[in-house]
Amino acid sequence: MAGNDYVKFMTEQVVRYLDQPKEERKRKRQEKKQLKKQQKQPFLYRWFGVIPYAVMLLFKRK
Repeated sequence: MAGNDYVKFMTEQVVRYLDQPKEERKRKRQEKKQLKKQQKQPFLYRWFGVIPYAVMLLFKRK
């Protein structure tokens, strides 16, 4: 993507966001927050990445 294309894309996104009613933006934010709560990740994965989580699963399996 060239610089001009990127600016055009970002401008379109901002305009689309600002054209939405405030209630709809708030509702989408709440839905996103609820979805994030439902997909809670384990502590090791969230803080240290995939490798410690994989090692833990490997030891847990044996």
